[in-house]
Amino acid sequence: MAGGVIITKGDKAYPGKLTCKVFVTCIVAAMAGLIFGYDIGISGGVTSMPQFLEKFFPEVYKKEQNMVAGTNQYCKFDDAILTMFTSSLYLAALFASLIASYVTRWLGRKSSMLFGGSLFLAGAIINGCAHNVAMLIAGRILLGCGIGFANQSAPVYLSEMAPYKYRGALNMCFQLFITIGILAANLINYGTSQLKSGNGWRISLGCAAIPAVIFIFGSLCLPDTPNSLIERGKQDEALKRLREIRGIDDVEEEFNDLIAASVAAKKIEYPFSNLLRRKYRPHLTMVTLIPFFQQLTGMNVFMFYAPVLFKTIGFGNSASLMSAVITGIVNAVATLVSILTVDRFGRRGLFIEGGIQMFVCQIIVTICIGLKFGVNGNPGELPKWYAMIVVIAICFYVAAFAWSWGPLGWLVPSEILPLEVRSAGQSINVCMNMIFTFFIAETFLKMLCKMKFGLFIFFSGFVFVMTIFIIKFLPETKGIPIEEMSGIWKEHPYWKKFVDDDDQDVEITDQKKKIGDA
Repeated sequence: MAGGVIITKGDKAYPGKLTCKVFVTCIVAAMAGLIFGYDIGISGGVTSMPQFLEKFFPEVYKKEQNMVAGTNQYCKFDDAILTMFTSSLYLAALFASLIASYVTRWLGRKSSMLFGGSLFLAGAIINGCAHNVAMLIAGRILLGCGIGFANQSAPVYLSEMAPYKYRGALNMCFQLFITIGILAANLINYGTSQLKSGNGWRISLGCAAIPAVIFIFGSLCLPDTPNSLIERGKQDEALKRLREIRGIDDVEEEFNDLIAASVAAKKIEYPFSNLLRRKYRPHLTMVTLIPFFQQLTGMNVFMFYAPVLFKTIGFGNSASLMSAVITGIVNAVATLVSILTVDRFGRRGLFIEGGIQMFVCQIIVTICIGLKFGVNGNPGELPKWYAMIVVIAICFYVAAFAWSWGPLGWLVPSEILPLEVRSAGQSINVCMNMIFTFFIAETFLKMLCKMKFGLFIFFSGFVFVMTIFIIKFLPETKGIPIEEMSGIWKEHPYWKKFVDDDDQDVEITDQKKKIGDA
């Protein structure tokens, strides 16, 4: 097995600067993360509210209130319908992302984001007005469809709009807004849980309309990317747009490369099947395994089940929601650290450091929970000093994820894909993310009940494996123009045997020469 290498030198360095217009545009597009983050944060919070459980999941409410004799602390929330409430969103997002691939390619990234925001808004309204479980799940499905479209198109949009020197930081704003959405949801959950009316959960669910409206109006103001305009035959408009976003007139070299990539892309009739070609083996591997490992870090357990998890291991209702707020703050701050460092220190270093830190923290959490609750899950709240150790360990774990696998799991797949397979590859990235998010959401409560504290050993094993995977197989991608990314695979000791020049590469080179001569 070949060892990993760090390849940092690209073939070209396009002129241009980070203009105010591009910065604002990328911030607006990154707000797609708000809707995803808000949902992650809100679902775990409302499922820990007694009034919500009593109305929609009375069997869980009885176990949670210790009305059922012999209930194991680890198994209080183990319920198939409650699990479906959470996981149905991610299944819907999976299928929606496949449709979004075609919308993104033929109608543009902007249209896909606008459609996603509209679907999410519809889901938020239904959830806020829900009177039965069927309405809850119907709303969740619409929320999931909106997230599928937004997550498919927004990272691609950011990677295409950003100057290559700042692509990492600007793309990571998507993850930053995910963390802001999670934090906002946790704060709202904490506030609504204090309401005496008992309908705080309805406010929490309905407030999902706020990030949806923000994202919809933001999408309406966004310009399409030059890549998307060229892909749809609008070359004159694309050249004008490229000059606007780069802040200079001398963009011919980058423009010619974009046209050449578009010419090659149009020859690909079936992008999904084209990804199976040998030359795209490294791309397919990364868009498949990076989201796979990202979800099996166990981070989503801490995020969308944080209040449930804290409550299960002995925190009171308000304490569990406040602990979720604390981890949400850590998540947002650590993501800012990632934005400030990713284009300076690179992707590989953050991946590896984050993996090591997460592994250590999961072992500490396993020991703490195991010593206190053992196998039988003894009831009762944790002593304050003991609870503090658990929260601190979880905070260090969340910080490690937030400056490594969280944002990089969206950044790296979106920046390594050639234009001809970019939409299809990003759809696979989102699909894999949603498949395993669905898997975690569907199985976590059952696994916690069966595996007890050993569940965290299960996740730590994947953290160890994925860190080795990055060391061995991921080259450094910082500072390389997105349309020149193919060179990193040709220099990698393992992947170079898959991406040697073929007939299509020769055609692209010839096309670039013709455009340059013209």
